[in-house]
Amino acid sequence: MKKIHALVLPFPAQGHVIPLMKLSNYLLENGFKITFVNTESNHETVVASLPKQSNSKENGIRLVSIPDGRDPGADERDFAHLFDSISASMPNYLEVLIREINESTDDDDKITCVIADENMGWAVKVAKKMKIPVASFWTASVWLRTVHLHLEQMIETGILGSEGKSQKHFTVISGFYDKFYMKFLKLPDSLTGVPAQQQMMQFSPDMPAMNTDLFPWTLTGDSILQKSFFRSIRSNTQDIKDSDWFLCNSVYELEKPNFPLNKNLLPVGPLLLAADQQPQLSGNFLSEDSTCLSWLDQQPARSVIYLAFGSSTILNKHQFHEIALGLEHTGQPFLWAVRPNLTDIDAYPEGFQARVANRSRIVGWAPQQKVLAHPSIACFVTHCGWNSTMEGVATGVPFLCWPYFVDQFLNQSYICDIWKVGLQLNKNEGGIISKEEFINKVKALLADEMIRARALELKDISKKSVSEGGSSMTNLTNFIQSVKSKIQKP
Repeated sequence: MKKIHALVLPFPAQGHVIPLMKLSNYLLENGFKITFVNTESNHETVVASLPKQSNSKENGIRLVSIPDGRDPGADERDFAHLFDSISASMPNYLEVLIREINESTDDDDKITCVIADENMGWAVKVAKKMKIPVASFWTASVWLRTVHLHLEQMIETGILGSEGKSQKHFTVISGFYDKFYMKFLKLPDSLTGVPAQQQMMQFSPDMPAMNTDLFPWTLTGDSILQKSFFRSIRSNTQDIKDSDWFLCNSVYELEKPNFPLNKNLLPVGPLLLAADQQPQLSGNFLSEDSTCLSWLDQQPARSVIYLAFGSSTILNKHQFHEIALGLEHTGQPFLWAVRPNLTDIDAYPEGFQARVANRSRIVGWAPQQKVLAHPSIACFVTHCGWNSTMEGVATGVPFLCWPYFVDQFLNQSYICDIWKVGLQLNKNEGGIISKEEFINKVKALLADEMIRARALELKDISKKSVSEGGSSMTNLTNFIQSVKSKIQKP
């Protein structure tokens, strides 16, 4: 029987590489061969972060790279340039890579399918041009995907300008436009603080209402990036339409109202690394410090505050100080992932590390899934990235939400307003989350048994979804069978 050789292509960001690597590990266990394609800079980062004993070839996943079109030394945080460079340069590089692989191997080792991040929608065109079946993979919430799928209708009906800016003069309250349902509700002035600046919007009567100020491309803090981001979203949304399969890292039961507006989308989450001891590639950009797990073993059950802000959050020294002092005055043990570029060098308050040394552990990057599953964890202070959200839900941990940009604010709405498994941290007039706010919210969260009970309910739902006969496991099994059937046809 012909072995399936899948080429997997994530968008070049940590939050996209990780779920596609988890999917790759699962496919590997089900007879696939995997070639995992990163950009050159990310490839070097992933390889450098591998445990010394790890070998990607032994794991069955081949790590390769192609250029992203940017000059050496380009600013890694210039995302506007990245979006434009990717779409201009990478399609050709990907086609060349596939041709080189297919021309240098026998028939049994050729690329037989492509699994591409939906944020790399142009890859669908490349695959179709080369007559290779292709699956598009969505790495964020289905709620956000619903927004993306309706951009053109929102522009046509005047909700958005052509560059993605929300129009503040809605005249439509509700109605259907070419089977596109819209409903707008004014927010009470007590919630907005400004008259009629924000609007609440629904894409279907069953979906949760969404604040139009939470459209992710408007939360970049940069007008140039906003335009580039929005162009990329519109282009990707069109490019993915010809995909043979559509997958996402979500749970049907958690986002049920969104799926009728996402035709043929198969939720296969939460995607998690295997719980056993078999080595698996994680796709981390930083090396995990697993020594924190033995420290957690020594802490009382449900006592430790775990803080991790993902790979992109940047905190100024003032804000970093407030978190540190807040942690100190909670009196709780804590595990804090402080990656090298989270804040300024030597940003800790004077004497802080010595004062908390007997009840704290600070690491550069933690094995998050294992940390969240540890019985000593009391709550999760998070930037609300979708991977972190899914991992927190899957482990039944209450959230304290601190979103930084783009879709993280929408994810916070899920956590606090819809699923009701966490609390939101609020900034003061100076744009800072004060130590007093942090302390008060930690105490409130740890005392809220309803939130904890609800978190455990969602854990059970997530666990069932990836168990035999569950919705996600069934979808993943059906996808694998569909790929095998399509590829092995004579």
